Amino acid sequence: MSIVDREVLPTNVTPLHYDLQVEPNFETFKFDGAVSVTLKVNDDTVDTVSLNSIDIDFHTAKIGDVENAEIKLDNESQIAAIVFPKGTLAGKDEVTLDIKFTGVLNDNMAGFYRAKYEDKKTGKTKYMATTQMEPTDARRAFPCFDEPNLKATYAITLVSKPEFTHLSNMDVKEESVSNGKKVTTFNTTPKMSTYLVAFIVAELKYVECNDFRIPVRVYATPGDEHLGQFSADLTAKTLNFFEKSFGIKYPLPKMDNVAVHEFSAGAMENWGLVTYRVVDVLLDKENSTLDRIQRVAEVVQHELAHQWFGNLVTMDWWEGLWLNEGFATWMSWYSCNEFEPEWKVWEQYVTDNLQHALSLDSLRSSHPIEVPVKRADEINQIFDAISYSKGSSLLRMISKWLGEDIFIKGVSQYLKKFKFQNAKTEDLWDALTEASGKDVRGVMDVWTKKIGFPVVNVEENGNKITFTQNRYLSTGDVKPEEDKTLYPVFLALKTKDGVDTSLTLNKRSETIELKDADFFKVNGDQSGIYITSYSDERWKKLGQQSSLLSVEDRTGLVADAKSLSHSGYTSTKNFLELIANWKDEKSFVVWEQILNSISGLKTTWLFEDQKVTEALDAFIRDLVIKKTNELGWDFSSKNDSFATQRLKVSLFGAACAAREPKVESVAFEMFEKYVAGDKKAIPALIKPIVFNTVARAGGKENYEKVYNILQNPTSADEKLAALRTLGRFKESDLLERTLGYLFDGTVLSQDIYIPMQGMRGSKEGVEALWKWTQKNWDELVKRLPPGLSMLGSVVIISTSGFTSLEAKKQIEEFFKDKSTKGFDQSLAQSLDTITSKAQWVGRDSDVVLNYLKEHGYYTK
Repeated sequence: MSIVDREVLPTNVTPLHYDLQVEPNFETFKFDGAVSVTLKVNDDTVDTVSLNSIDIDFHTAKIGDVENAEIKLDNESQIAAIVFPKGTLAGKDEVTLDIKFTGVLNDNMAGFYRAKYEDKKTGKTKYMATTQMEPTDARRAFPCFDEPNLKATYAITLVSKPEFTHLSNMDVKEESVSNGKKVTTFNTTPKMSTYLVAFIVAELKYVECNDFRIPVRVYATPGDEHLGQFSADLTAKTLNFFEKSFGIKYPLPKMDNVAVHEFSAGAMENWGLVTYRVVDVLLDKENSTLDRIQRVAEVVQHELAHQWFGNLVTMDWWEGLWLNEGFATWMSWYSCNEFEPEWKVWEQYVTDNLQHALSLDSLRSSHPIEVPVKRADEINQIFDAISYSKGSSLLRMISKWLGEDIFIKGVSQYLKKFKFQNAKTEDLWDALTEASGKDVRGVMDVWTKKIGFPVVNVEENGNKITFTQNRYLSTGDVKPEEDKTLYPVFLALKTKDGVDTSLTLNKRSETIELKDADFFKVNGDQSGIYITSYSDERWKKLGQQSSLLSVEDRTGLVADAKSLSHSGYTSTKNFLELIANWKDEKSFVVWEQILNSISGLKTTWLFEDQKVTEALDAFIRDLVIKKTNELGWDFSSKNDSFATQRLKVSLFGAACAAREPKVESVAFEMFEKYVAGDKKAIPALIKPIVFNTVARAGGKENYEKVYNILQNPTSADEKLAALRTLGRFKESDLLERTLGYLFDGTVLSQDIYIPMQGMRGSKEGVEALWKWTQKNWDELVKRLPPGLSMLGSVVIISTSGFTSLEAKKQIEEFFKDKSTKGFDQSLAQSLDTITSKAQWVGRDSDVVLNYLKEHGYYTK
């Protein structure tokens, strides 16, 4: 798309500086505002100033003493055109536009909004006023030039009752209290984009860490602030590490992290004032799962990476979003690896980021990494696994190709060259080309501008190996016109002599000769974004050669075998045989991929004959029981390494999910003691697993016990685990009851998808959720407006659990006469997912049944 096609503001004026004052009112849920924008006049013959605005009432608009003649508001384009008398701007280089306005302190988690919470001491409902401007909601908080490349400086003033804390991007310039009002003016920011502006008015307390050269704090509502120490300490350490890595000092005078009670994303990288969902920044380490600890660490480091990459240097336009998000994701793993080598994040990357990327990108309805964005409502849809996971996987591939040190050096040069400015993807490629001497742009343009990724088919003829690439689709039905892209595929061929990184498959097909073809594996250490398809014989052989394969290799083989079965490139038998061979596997990373992959098979077979799903459980029990018994289920040992703990948790969870009687009874016993008052009875690491086990057993009595935990949780983490568990009961009356909580105030809007996720585990849940979604569609759209990303997530969760073409037809029928603006891509991806599952079952149901029968798992 050319720049001409974008819906952007006229360029007759551009902003240089904003003086902004806002005062929220917690009774009326409105806020009063005044903004003075210093404008550079680029064309003094035009007397209309157009800026972005939505849900804002203008009171006055002036340039100097000249009042506006008319204000034309266009809600569709979200533009306010302020018309001044002819000649107002004539002969002027700069003018100041003064606007007084009133806005809505909404409850949609967008712009300047209210977040509801319960006071720890009194139990009363209270509100905090906070912001979420990305991607295009600054225009809800104040009239502004809401485009990322229209950077300006900001001087912000907040007004409220004296008991509230005031925070913004910068430190305080001056603060006073008069006539019962507190007025705080903050120092002027550096040049930055509107989507990074942030301000908060709330009752807050903080903890701090003084290990860095500037103040580092974590704020929370009173009673929770002590849980911010982990993140405060990590912030100080990470800022220091990034300063050294990039060779650029963090440019602001302070760094605040704030826990926000209602928040649509995980966190937001506002410069100097990062906001978070409560569970993604506050941490009670002793009472948290390992996943939660790692999640908080990654989120904090992701947002801090943005302080340089995104905030200091910003994408020119929204199609560069992937670079912001992909890089921050890669950087969070880079620093995690530095601080927590035990976590083995580069091994986990294969099960986590790479698989998320491949899963979404294997759908016909995927999109290129760099996707043309024309309108505001299209932007939220690209905050997905392509921008984050495929983006970071691509950067992982480049960093392996160039070497991490050279990669970071190139990034540092790019940041220094464009600081306080905007840049395009090509600018980074040029910096990396300069640092490495390799043609980075030539290789990467294909990967960023084209949709999808290849499957590399490996054909053997003695020692001659032929590699052929085609586009991979999970539906396995690529049309010739969809298969024109030839990717530069780094083959990274692993043999007994090591990895040959010099081989790149740039064309459709290529043949090489090996000295010894007894052992080889393509995509050594699994850093390439593609899937490799081998012959049945080679799959068998690789299954027996695990000692020659790295953790990443073994993980990648499991993931590839499952994907190839799913799409029909290989038989599901190859996948089942491969994992059945690896019962003695030692790595938690490989085990997690095995369990994720077999779980993918189970959910695809969700609507099949119960005898088959029971046989799949028997297969899983046989797979995990030896290792589970070997490791045991004592989770209290302080001597266990992170890797051992992680493996114990995964295997215990898998054994419970597959209804292993001995392990299940341990879980039931822990639960009964816990609800009887022994709060140490369930180790924190396995609390969600134990809750799920109880839900699987079902019954009203168990439901009441879990509901009681939801009402009186010991932590935010436990509350979410209980909420998800309520969706896992299968009885129709209990499912109805859970669905009733979604709109009655029991569940916050930000958490609406959590019980829904629980429901996806059973066919009863999948059906009940879809029925509810249809019935409550109008209310859903009202609560989660299509412009926000959450509606798309809810559509995917409530539809993609189905596995038949009949169900797909019904879903298409329902949406046929509805506007799908803002989530059309999510819906298309969900329908593609259902198609690929239906085809897998249709193609391989006999293969799976025969395998289960032959190995004694299927009993009549």
